[in-house]
Amino acid sequence: MKKVEGEGFPPEVVADDEPRYLRRQKPVEVRKKGLLRRLREDVLPWVRLAVLAGGSLAVAVLAARFLLFSPSLRLTQPGQIEVAGNQYVSRDSVVALFAPDRNHSLLRIPLEERRAQIEAISWVASARVQRVLPAAIRVEIAERVPVAFLRMGSELALMDVQGVILDRPLQGDFRLPVVSGIGEEMPQSERASRMLLFQQFEREIEMVRGGAGEMLSEVDLASADDVQALMVPPAGDAGAASTGAQAVLVHFGASEFGPRFKTVLDNYAQWAAAGRISSIDLRFKKQVVVNHAP
Repeated sequence: MKKVEGEGFPPEVVADDEPRYLRRQKPVEVRKKGLLRRLREDVLPWVRLAVLAGGSLAVAVLAARFLLFSPSLRLTQPGQIEVAGNQYVSRDSVVALFAPDRNHSLLRIPLEERRAQIEAISWVASARVQRVLPAAIRVEIAERVPVAFLRMGSELALMDVQGVILDRPLQGDFRLPVVSGIGEEMPQSERASRMLLFQQFEREIEMVRGGAGEMLSEVDLASADDVQALMVPPAGDAGAASTGAQAVLVHFGASEFGPRFKTVLDNYAQWAAAGRISSIDLRFKKQVVVNHAP
């Protein structure tokens, strides 16, 4: 084969072998943005956002003004207040608490304040107050449950287990034991403690004999260390006829009510054989002090 030298090629062929990317290109002309175009791109989004926010604010103000001052949302009639769960709490006493809210929008009524005022009524244990749109108030009441009559001088009130003194309702019919020795001057926490002691006393004697509560004429809770009960022997018990079924004062102390009550039931006939009993003291261990009437 014959060797061909580079000088044998035409100059134009050799020139085409140079890389094209080494050739100089014509520079691209960059055009600058105009002032109006820059303002349109930079400022216009903020203007739109401000207009949207202003419109939303205006709608919110109009809506709030409507809700707060619209006649259709005002409390104008007592019939707009619904009271549920009340048996002994009068509806009028609850509705009267909303008198300052007459002709005001439901949204301006202080519900928590009204709830606290309702719960200040003695018979109300708890209350719930809520708005019912468009124009009503609903009050749900949980009433207290009396557990005993409370002797206050010549009058009888009612008392619940928390030691709250309740007025006797005219339409109520209660069959409850009578307690005494507790007054309004005693702190409620102390009254509640005495009522818990009384309930413990009731439970323990009922476990010894069903219907034992019917033997109690009155229970004195003046002392936290001594539950004093006026007891009447039930008809049919030995000794009841000889004593004329008169009440006997029994000192039960502050504990062991069940065993002490059983001691009275088991030995009452024997004690009554010696004469009419005026009092029985069970506070001493392994002995009973029986006082007969002179």
